[in-house]
Amino acid sequence: MNARLPLAALACAAPLIELTCASVHYGPVRALDALTLAIHAGERVALIGHNGSGKTTLLRVLHGMQRCDGRRRAHAPLRQAMVFQRPFLLRLSVATNMRLALWLAGVPRAERDARACAALGRVGLDDLAARPARVLSGGQQQRLALARAWAVRPQVLFLDEPTASLDPTAKREVEALIEEFADEGMTVVMSTHNLGQAKRLARRVIYLEAGRIVADRPTQEFFNAPLPDEAAHFVKGESPWI
Repeated sequence: MNARLPLAALACAAPLIELTCASVHYGPVRALDALTLAIHAGERVALIGHNGSGKTTLLRVLHGMQRCDGRRRAHAPLRQAMVFQRPFLLRLSVATNMRLALWLAGVPRAERDARACAALGRVGLDDLAARPARVLSGGQQQRLALARAWAVRPQVLFLDEPTASLDPTAKREVEALIEEFADEGMTVVMSTHNLGQAKRLARRVIYLEAGRIVADRPTQEFFNAPLPDEAAHFVKGESPWI
């Protein structure tokens, strides 16, 4: 979150991205159910909920990758990037994966090498630039994915379970980078099953169930004030099988 603006002030500003009655169906499965949501500049938002609650679909709709019924509106041209739980890497070097990402993002050729080097240095992978990307450890691959995202200078960064399956050290490294990116002013929207991670990284927590927003609160309030029953059961680990 932009430390200079409280959540109340952010809520009064024009949102970067706004969804109104957004719904997504995969055949008979309702992934999002008439969901209305606004994301403001400088926010750090964590999406939590069970598997199948709609978190990934919501990220894809916010990013513009997934069509929806209803309305998605970006209030200005936005540079956006998304990092997935399992980043897709080509059978090429780390540096070439970086340069290709910049090419796809429309970065001029003359800028690609310098940006790639800067991004790899930013995430601590500059000494591995010549190594095949697919032989990196899981944590290094996720840092490479974050480097590709950071290099395009996005205003909004979407993260889908960015530390799932990582060991504790790699998880801390990735969390530290996300925190630093947010401190630089990047708007961050991430899904996570790790409630501790939501507490550490987010300033706003949204609980989803069956494609609906059940609770949307500032982080401190979410974890310290009464919640709707569904959200309260999830936080306490008492939810029934879904």
